[in-house]
Amino acid sequence: MNKNQGLPWDNPRFHNWIAVARACQVMGLTLARALQPLDIKPPHLDILVNLFRTPGISQQDLADKLLVGRSNLSMLLPQLEKRGLLVRRGDPQDRRILRLELTTEGTRLTEEAIVIQSALIDRTMKSSTAEECNLVGEVMMRMIGELTQADEIDPSDARGHNQQSA
Repeated sequence: MNKNQGLPWDNPRFHNWIAVARACQVMGLTLARALQPLDIKPPHLDILVNLFRTPGISQQDLADKLLVGRSNLSMLLPQLEKRGLLVRRGDPQDRRILRLELTTEGTRLTEEAIVIQSALIDRTMKSSTAEECNLVGEVMMRMIGELTQADEIDPSDARGHNQQSA
């Protein structure tokens, strides 16, 4: 940075991006607290919701969808399996592939968690009009497109976790 450049936090784009990042961080922390009575964390919820929406998804496809490595997923799945929330089954056509499905208890817990998450989202977004809410979504989708296309990032190579992967 040279002396003729302004400081990044003086740039509205920088300032607004930080606001988005802080909102995501605060939402994650708030969601984690709200999920404590169910004894699950947001990464667990990401997995459960995706299995709820896509029963029988492969571990690799789930990792790609969540933008995490298979090793990250491999650490979380046994915890959920041990609790009786999901089962891993071999694919009948390809033994190398494991398919994931919720158990009855996993479905019940996921439905309960979805209610908690939806209420939190509704509470968070209630100060926005429908138009503002839609605009936020449109802008975020454009940003995702820009980041994944401009840098030729394969989403399955990205690391981290998203708030809602569904």
